[in-house]
Amino acid sequence: MQVLVRDNNVDQALRVLKKKMQREGVFREAKAHAHYEKPSEKRARQHAEAIRRARKQARKKLQREGLLPAPKKAVRPARPTSASSSMSAAR
Repeated sequence: MQVLVRDNNVDQALRVLKKKMQREGVFREAKAHAHYEKPSEKRARQHAEAIRRARKQARKKLQREGLLPAPKKAVRPARPTSASSSMSAAR
């Protein structure tokens, strides 16, 4: 895995690396290896994950076909601009 550091901005590069590792499942795998998992527990977990994936895939298919309503988009409040935040900090 490789991340480019632009303009010596290490903080941004770390955020990008963390996001890439999250997407790849590195953190989940490390957490799974932290403690021993019995083979029966592992099978049960994998079975539950497979069921969850299949249900999600079926739900997405029904949404694409118009048989289920699409999920509602979350409305996020507008972010304050940098000018207004610097003015409030000056007060």
